[in-house]
Amino acid sequence: MTELGNRLKEARLEKDMSLDDLQAVTKIQKRYLEGIEEGNYSMMPGPFYVRAFIKQYAEAVDLEPEELFEQYQADVPTAFKDDLPEKLSRVQTRRNISGGSSKFFDILPKILVAAFIIGALAVIWYFYSLNAGKDSNEQIENNTDGASYEEAENLSREPVEEEPVVDEETDEQNRTDEDGDSTEEEVAPEQEITVVESQGRRTTYELKNAESFELKLVSTGETWVSIKNGAGQSFFQGMLTTGGTASHTEDLSNEEEVVIRVGSAPNTEIYINDEKLEYAAAPESQTVQDITIRYTKASE
Repeated sequence: MTELGNRLKEARLEKDMSLDDLQAVTKIQKRYLEGIEEGNYSMMPGPFYVRAFIKQYAEAVDLEPEELFEQYQADVPTAFKDDLPEKLSRVQTRRNISGGSSKFFDILPKILVAAFIIGALAVIWYFYSLNAGKDSNEQIENNTDGASYEEAENLSREPVEEEPVVDEETDEQNRTDEDGDSTEEEVAPEQEITVVESQGRRTTYELKNAESFELKLVSTGETWVSIKNGAGQSFFQGMLTTGGTASHTEDLSNEEEVVIRVGSAPNTEIYINDEKLEYAAAPESQTVQDITIRYTKASE
């Protein structure tokens, strides 16, 4: 076993994760994870995967990959280290070439649909206004054709009934009950979930205007999750799968800060008081995420 493999294994055991748990989080086969811990890189599917697998392993156990590569560079063969940048650059180039054109064609249909709707509404409004003016003129002509000059003059002299003026103070008083309390019910403000800070895989949210704090984690595939408060007290940690335990709910109304570790963000949905939390960091790029929620009760 190499020093790098031993360091990764110690970090995994500190997280109380088995190789099966790590396999579910990283989607790397268990035998390759064992090969990384033992320093047996010859069993890997290709030189490119050595550094990539080590990087995913390190992120899953909360270690910084670049620091490990710098500290234990002797444990990674030179051929494996040199092969990665070239392949990564090729992947990045393909993404840059295809990304720019695809985005434009994705939004083009939406622009055309919006322009068509606006044009249709403008035509409808034009014909409606035109017909409304024509009907009004015809009505006036029909009313005056059968009336004599004297009748028309008498009609013009008839007094116009004025609408009663409502005193705002009297109207406000009528809307109060006998005890002087307003009959209009005050509407409680809706809960707010806002992003305070987001950097890499770490995001901090703030929960306000909520009488309670109920947290629900739902798996759409396989994921490893843990829930702790700001003092480090653990409420739950383990695997959630659609074929087994698919969700977990915790009442955290008495906590001011909660830290959630998500092992597979694309397969994990987070709900706060039945409201779905949107990831600030894209789950596809940040598979492992640390999410902190600061809670302030509505009554405080």
